[in-house]
Amino acid sequence: MTVENQTVVAVFVLTGLTERPELQVPLFLVFFTIYLITMVGNLGLIVLIWKDPHLHTPMYLFLGSLAFADACASSSVTPKMLVNYLSKDHRTFLVECFTQFYFFGSSATTECFLLSVMAYDRYVAICNPLLYPVMMSNSLCMKFIHVSYIVGFLHSAIHVGLLVRLNFCKSNIIHYFYCEILQLFKISCTDPTMNILLVLIFSALIQGLTFMTIIVSYFSVLLAILKTKSERGRRKAFSTCSAHLLSVSLFYGTLFLMYVRPGSGSGEDKDRMYSLFYTIIIPFLNPFIYSLRNKEVTAALRRKMK
Repeated sequence: MTVENQTVVAVFVLTGLTERPELQVPLFLVFFTIYLITMVGNLGLIVLIWKDPHLHTPMYLFLGSLAFADACASSSVTPKMLVNYLSKDHRTFLVECFTQFYFFGSSATTECFLLSVMAYDRYVAICNPLLYPVMMSNSLCMKFIHVSYIVGFLHSAIHVGLLVRLNFCKSNIIHYFYCEILQLFKISCTDPTMNILLVLIFSALIQGLTFMTIIVSYFSVLLAILKTKSERGRRKAFSTCSAHLLSVSLFYGTLFLMYVRPGSGSGEDKDRMYSLFYTIIIPFLNPFIYSLRNKEVTAALRRKMK
């Protein structure tokens, strides 16, 4: 059947995590609580870094930018999901769907680059401490942050621009909790091969490049830590880097499984679980990962509370 003889879809229906009615309210309460803590944690961290002069260093400027990206990623997905839990109308318009993916995709790409420059920052701070003020000045730090966000916006714009060429007429039901790009390809009646190929290429390049930067940086940091004679300095370096590595492992692990792995047919339930992790759970965990084990942040929080 040709596209001309089919009804082109302009409204989608998101089925969410489950269609069981008895689970809608409990899931709403769980994810509303997670979203509230996510926003308080990430925005609170941004305000704390902004207000406390002791935290006006590259490391914390990167951390504040990461918190903002996490807040944007969570806000692009969670509010719509919460509304759908309490409403029987799960419709979302085409423009709304593309906009949701654009903002989430921008935030996720930005986070990849921010995590890589944060790893480079730790490498310079630990391996070249005397050159750190020169190699990682606040002005250079801000340039890294601006480039990370610009690349994120441009990368997402490319995929949204290519989505516009697709017609959706197979079905208007998306068996997902947000407008995820791979799910949109499944209901396209236009051949999405080029779109899928570009998603794979860009994902492999961006995730591969940034992940290798992180691995090389932390491998160099590990070697430097092992050579350190000071037990206190070694403990502090391990504490800082272990928090970064935990966040990186959670974020990149789920992204690789979702976008870079070969088609393994693992099932929609596993895909939803991977997506749930990097859209909602990781932005929720990051403020705790970076703050609770960071003495400077906890000290700044105590100062502001006093």
